[in-house]
Amino acid sequence: MPSDYVRYFRSDPQHIASGPVTPGLALLGGPPDGPPPEVDAAFAWLLAKSGWGRFVVIGSDGVDEYAHYLYDHLPPPHPMSVETFIFKSRDAASNPDVCASIGQADALFIQGGDQWDYIKMWKGTPVQQAMAEVIARGVPLGGSSAGLAVLGEFVFSARNGTVYSSEALADPYHEGVTLDRDLIDAPKLPPYSWLRNVITDSHFQDRQRMGRLLAFLARLAQDGWSAAARAIAIDEMTAVLIEADGLATVVDNRPAHDRGAAFFLSTPGLPEVCQPGQPLSYENVSVHRIGASDAGATFHLGTWKGQGGQRYQVCARQGTLEVSPAIPATAG
Repeated sequence: MPSDYVRYFRSDPQHIASGPVTPGLALLGGPPDGPPPEVDAAFAWLLAKSGWGRFVVIGSDGVDEYAHYLYDHLPPPHPMSVETFIFKSRDAASNPDVCASIGQADALFIQGGDQWDYIKMWKGTPVQQAMAEVIARGVPLGGSSAGLAVLGEFVFSARNGTVYSSEALADPYHEGVTLDRDLIDAPKLPPYSWLRNVITDSHFQDRQRMGRLLAFLARLAQDGWSAAARAIAIDEMTAVLIEADGLATVVDNRPAHDRGAAFFLSTPGLPEVCQPGQPLSYENVSVHRIGASDAGATFHLGTWKGQGGQRYQVCARQGTLEVSPAIPATAG
């Protein structure tokens, strides 16, 4: 077995036939303690989108968790096969067998781990090109935790490790606030194009990440990367499912007393104060929160408007996060 990657493969010998492959995006906020358990409804949706064909998982850590999850935890129908590649070095991203397997995927999923591993091992390699070709073919794409972090045009790279909200609010140029872009690059093809001008974040309310997300958005504006950046942030064991037309719904696997949510943020432009060594001030950032318990609630990424859920604003004032009262959101 090659030392620069580990491959796991499992198939269903009783698999009969695959359905059509249709595009879609499954954005997962991540499990609380590593890979599976995951959001069952999100994977059932991905499998249906894949026609129950070849499910390919890529990452940089872990073992064969997703094959076990998909075959032994989820009810049938099961995929034709689950093939997992765990990358150990950048050399694996030039391996023709790895690229060929990714290119044959009917669904592609990026598991959790460390997004800096993905950027340093995949960006500018044949694997990145293979992912682009799969996307161009319209296969469903998903990612959880670090895998979610790399799906947007803009990426919190974690090059220097994680960063906490208190650190990022106190100094948006803190060494932990590291940004990258375009690991997944499909600017013209829905639904993938709906993540242009977007940065994503995971484990959101569970790890109190609103403050750091404001700092990311402020930096994107201040550094000239975007005049009006947007964000999608998702709680643990919660997922956003995006159809090709941009319509998004929220599902979760959380207990009834603690349901998960997704947050869709939009910015007004430049922050009031975003300078090295100074506390962040950023006013009038809009938030649309949709909980998994908000029956019938949807969000449309094409118009960046939702129906159901709640709307409110957040701001940073001299490094302190402030939240305005939420109001019910109606159509438009």
